[in-house]
Amino acid sequence: MIMSVRTVLAAAILAVMQFGTSCSAETIRVAAQKTGTLAWELAVIRSHGLDKKANLSIDVVELASPEAGKIALRSGTADVMVSDWPWVSRERSLGAKLQFYPYSSALGAVMVPAASPVKTLADLKGRKLAVAGGAIDKNWLLLQAALKQDGVDLKSQATIVYGAPPLLAAKTLGGEMDATLNYWNFCAALEAKGFRRLAGMEEILQKLGSKGRIAMIGYVFDEAWANANKDLVARFIAVTRAAKEILATSDAEWDAIAPLTGAQDAATRQAYRDRYREGIPRRPIADEEADARVLYRVLAQLGGRDLVGAATELDPGTFYQAIPGD
Repeated sequence: MIMSVRTVLAAAILAVMQFGTSCSAETIRVAAQKTGTLAWELAVIRSHGLDKKANLSIDVVELASPEAGKIALRSGTADVMVSDWPWVSRERSLGAKLQFYPYSSALGAVMVPAASPVKTLADLKGRKLAVAGGAIDKNWLLLQAALKQDGVDLKSQATIVYGAPPLLAAKTLGGEMDATLNYWNFCAALEAKGFRRLAGMEEILQKLGSKGRIAMIGYVFDEAWANANKDLVARFIAVTRAAKEILATSDAEWDAIAPLTGAQDAATRQAYRDRYREGIPRRPIADEEADARVLYRVLAQLGGRDLVGAATELDPGTFYQAIPGD
């Protein structure tokens, strides 16, 4: 596997920290759901002692939901959480100067049963489509925008059912839905059950002007805190990159974290592993930001103030750009 510049630099930072630190470890408080993908990486960090090598003490603030992470960050009980750049840009427009750093480009997909007669996205007309989230879910808005380029108004030409991701995945698996637009891990689980990817969001985003596989999800933190703790942020990013590379190259590591994934069988674990690996960000921050700027305009047009607030353009300070090699 060819390692990216950012990965090589992360390894260098860890090497320096391993042999050059003598003072007590600095603490960084990370808000994470107990069974989320961030928990997988944190487990790898602990088991390999990556935090100790980087002179870090990672204090995990366990969450019941992503919304709880936003509350933890706003209240000052967490330094870092995982969320998306549209939310960060919205918060900045409202006065909360947060910043975003890419965490994962694992994206959702439109899934159909293997034997489904649906062969293209246009074939969803007249069908029952389960959409994870709600009417202003980002994936749903972007899918609509891409299909409108082909003259398809899916919102009016299909029966749309909104709901929580696990519920809709179960209903799709049970045959109650013709297709589902869901988040990547639920799509991977359906894939392991024999479902077919009608279209991945990465393909859909390219139709809207994205030049590469964009990280929609990232680490989020307060800008002032990050500016005051640049070395701490750099070391945290370095250890998370190191954990990602372990998960990218070691199948045995997936056996070790299997209980955290919630996968009930080997096929599902393998699907999680493969889709996770595809989603490891490896692009320069400038490229990520350029694509985000293009897609933000689409989201602002379709989602309006409910999704992005008053700003029609991505806030220029949304992406954190102080990590070496980016």
